[in-house]
Amino acid sequence: MPVEKAWNTEELSNVASALSLQARRQPNAVAIHYPKSGAFRKQHYASCTYQELNELSDCYARGLHEYGITPGTRTALMLTPGLDFFAMFFALFKAGAVPVLIDPGIGMKPLKQCLAEAEPKAFIGVTKAHFARKMLGWAKESCELLVSAGPSFGLGGINLKKLKEMGATAGEEMMYSVKPDDMAAILFTSGSTGVPKGVVYRHRHFNAQVEMLKSAFNIQPGEVSLPTFPPFALFDPALGMTTIVPDMDPTRPADADPEKLVRVINEYKVTNIFGSPALLNTLSRYCVENKIRLESVTRVISAGAAVPVSTIRRMQDSLYRDAEIHTPYGATECLPVSSISASEIDDGMIDQIESGDGVCVGRPTEPNKVRIIKISEMGFNDLSETTEMPFGMPGEIIVSGPTCTDSYWQRDADTAMAKFSDEEGNTWHRMGDVGIMDGSGRLWYCGRVSQRVETGQETLYADQCEAIFNQHPDLVRSAVVGVGTRGRQTPVLCIEVAGKLSPVDTERVHFDLLQLAQAHSITRSIRTVLFHPGFPVDIRHNSKIGREELAAWAEKKMQS
Repeated sequence: MPVEKAWNTEELSNVASALSLQARRQPNAVAIHYPKSGAFRKQHYASCTYQELNELSDCYARGLHEYGITPGTRTALMLTPGLDFFAMFFALFKAGAVPVLIDPGIGMKPLKQCLAEAEPKAFIGVTKAHFARKMLGWAKESCELLVSAGPSFGLGGINLKKLKEMGATAGEEMMYSVKPDDMAAILFTSGSTGVPKGVVYRHRHFNAQVEMLKSAFNIQPGEVSLPTFPPFALFDPALGMTTIVPDMDPTRPADADPEKLVRVINEYKVTNIFGSPALLNTLSRYCVENKIRLESVTRVISAGAAVPVSTIRRMQDSLYRDAEIHTPYGATECLPVSSISASEIDDGMIDQIESGDGVCVGRPTEPNKVRIIKISEMGFNDLSETTEMPFGMPGEIIVSGPTCTDSYWQRDADTAMAKFSDEEGNTWHRMGDVGIMDGSGRLWYCGRVSQRVETGQETLYADQCEAIFNQHPDLVRSAVVGVGTRGRQTPVLCIEVAGKLSPVDTERVHFDLLQLAQAHSITRSIRTVLFHPGFPVDIRHNSKIGREELAAWAEKKMQS
């Protein structure tokens, strides 16, 4: 349909305008297919068109205003992925409120701390979340307005049905007028590499993300998307895609049922899949073992951690030749930073990765600027205070661009350490990662700055070293950690093997890995190998290794 109004302009910068635009362009197209319990708790998929989603979000937005959730109200949002999750997220934007998103899988104690920092006045969640809020005292000092998706059981507030009734009065479309720099949301990091921090998103950041993702991956309206990470799913309606909400626990992507995923991919002719490396590992193994090719899929996007080449190759074997696999690099604070497609990963690049050069994460996504600077424990006030490293030399990755956020909520010290400006007033973000920029303008990821191992003679970067050992057929994964005081650390190789090894095989693997270490200059100082029963990994993607926890374990193991 011809549409007069555009969105993402100075006058119309509320990101919810993107949903309204799609509702005018393709009112009868399905926006979401979502799991729903029917008779005898049998699961089936229900559908909602763009017009219905837009009208429901308008209804909720009017109800929010009636209830007192008005512009600027910080609102904790803890709904399970589904129709109400999408409708409420856009309703909060339309009402001018500020949604606070926290990964429920980070643990009870960190979750309570995040809510205490965010100080939400309103709390919208499933009944289970309200029970936890009441019993554990989540945001008890600040929460006044409560909305429950389901029975409230005397926990206070109103339920979604009542909210819908309050907003059911006919009226014009809800769309609170905002400026690009107005705060849109607070998104908490997973805490997998430190304490969870609330990232302040402004409307211009969301708008820029929509445009950059669309451009970087050539996403077209009418595509069908299976996003297995809920926050990423929120971009789908803005991009005009039909979303399939997977029937899985989003906090445990590695444990998703691949048979269910394949069934829904085939039934709805999914063209786009977004998943963590752990989910792709599970899905690709199932497809290869069962000789399945996902005929409709033309694009796979994986983020959250470095994707092993073996996983990419298996995923390629599960798709048709013209399908493309993209592995963007970024963080909650700035996404996307760069991206590489599987077609760019040739044999020469694989040799470089497996020889310890790092993981190539592609060229910076336009119009981002990326630099590699000398690693420092100090904060910077201005770009001029940094020392840029020459091509091919490792250093800390910094980035500036339209999706680069400028502050953490209530964390002035962290903001001062992670953010600084240049002479033009642009914000630069320190990614906290070590990288190398090659002569072709491609970025190579080497590991986290905080997880580097400094022996006094050399510095080892985890992902560079681990790529060498991960080629061993008996390994699930490896982790290089430092034991002792930085500057005098002993490098230790922790490994996780598939299944249980016999004493003879254990000795064989141990010997193999020490031989591998001696065969490469960057790992020659590693002389200790420890077998671990199962690595600690992040909750959000099940992919990032908790190397700090492994280092503490290794130190105790070596002492005993």
